[in-house]
Order: sequence, then structure tokens, then C-alpha cells
Amino acid sequence: MKKALSAQELYVRSVRHTNYRVRFWRICLCILFLAAWEICARYEMINSFIFSSPSKLVRCFRVLFSDEGLLGHIGVTLFETLASFFLVLAVSLLTAVVLWKSRTLSRVLEPYMVMLNSLPKSALAPLLIVWLGANYNTIILTGVSVAVFGSTMSLYNGFMEVDAEKIKLIHTLNGTDRDALYKVILPANIPNLFSIMKVNIGLCLVGVIIGEFIASRQGLGYLIIYGSQVFKMDWVILSILILCVIAMGLYLLLDVAEKLYRKRI
Repeated sequence: MKKALSAQELYVRSVRHTNYRVRFWRICLCILFLAAWEICARYEMINSFIFSSPSKLVRCFRVLFSDEGLLGHIGVTLFETLASFFLVLAVSLLTAVVLWKSRTLSRVLEPYMVMLNSLPKSALAPLLIVWLGANYNTIILTGVSVAVFGSTMSLYNGFMEVDAEKIKLIHTLNGTDRDALYKVILPANIPNLFSIMKVNIGLCLVGVIIGEFIASRQGLGYLIIYGSQVFKMDWVILSILILCVIAMGLYLLLDVAEKLYRKRI
């Protein structure tokens, strides 16, 4: 006789079955979209010059890969995005700690942080180019400017929401603010930090592309702006699709890192 499954085993099976269904329909949706796109382009239901098609993009990828140094452009954009991301992480953590340590300073700077976070960052890019020149530093700084203010505010709010009784307990046991920071504040905000990083990786990529539109001769942003100027729409669409893949890959890496952390605790 077959052994009856426990409630826990039934639940695990149900979760796995749901995950498999979600993955299956995601793949089906992607395949259906690509098939519909190809069919519409081949039967001239859409203008293939403007909207391209999957088959044309495959050919375009081969040409760019062999003749135009596509891997180099991808590498440049990826390097600038990762540099921006890690700078945002370091600056946000440091600034949030400083604001947490000094409530007076946080009250003074709060309206300015809100104002800078609300400012359209694309408006800063031309100024940064004039100040710093058209180089990697300007593009990386543009990526940083898109994410750093919102990231700092989110981290600071997370610090302030930690249970005050735990901090009082640290001080009661003759602990310092440093002890409270490392033993209570930071550990309690690691899940919040992962959530912020998942948002920041996309924002940094957006900022880098804005910078490459204006100040670069390399990178996927350059391919997009150059392709649109000379009406090479295959270049534009292919570069956008590669950006989507990069954004998804970086997000998944952070998601895996978060899951590994949760397993350890």
C-alpha cells in the first residue's frame, strides 16, 4: 500500500507544481510573442523596417558580434552599471549611518534629499558632461545620481524603524552606538537592503544609458542613439533586448544572493 502523504509534503508538491506552471507559461508567452512578431513582419502586417523581426535580429546580432564589437559594447555598459551600483551601495550606507547618528543633521538635510530625489536625473547629465567631460567617470556618476538619493532615504527610514527597545537594551548593557549599529540596526535591515539593491540595479542601468546617450562612443546606449540617427532600427531594438537580458540577469543574481542569505539564517 502506498504511504499517505503528510500535509507538509502535499503543500511542498503544490508549491512545486505552481512554480513549474508559472515557468511553463512564462516560456509559452515569450514563444507566442516572438512567433506573432515574426509572422506579422513576414506577412507585412507590421513594417519590418521599423519594428524589425526576430529573424532579422538574429542576423543583426551576428553582424554586430563579428564586425562591430558587440561584446565590447556590452562589456562597457555592464562595467559602468556595476561601478555605479557599488558606488550607490557604499555611499547610501555611509550617508544613512551618518544621518542615523545625527538626528539634527537628518532633519536639516531631509528637504534637500527629497528635492534631489525628485529631480529628473536626465537634466543633470548635460551639466555633468560640462563639469567632468565626456568620459567613463561622467557616465558612472550619472548612474549614481539616478539611484543614490532614493536609496539613502530608504535605508535611513529602515534604520529608524528598528525596534527602539532593542537599541535601549544595547545601551543598558553599556553598549555604544557602534554596537547598536552592527548588532541590531544593520542585521535588521539586510532584507530591506536586498530590496533596495534590486531596485538600484535597474536604476543604475537607466542612468548609465542616459549618460551613454550623451557622452559615449561605446556601450549599448551609444548603439541605440547611433542606430536611431542612421535609421538602423535593428541595432536599436537588438540593443534594447540585450539591455532587458542584462537587467533580468543582474536582478536574478541579487535574488539568488538573497535566497542564499535567507538559507543561512
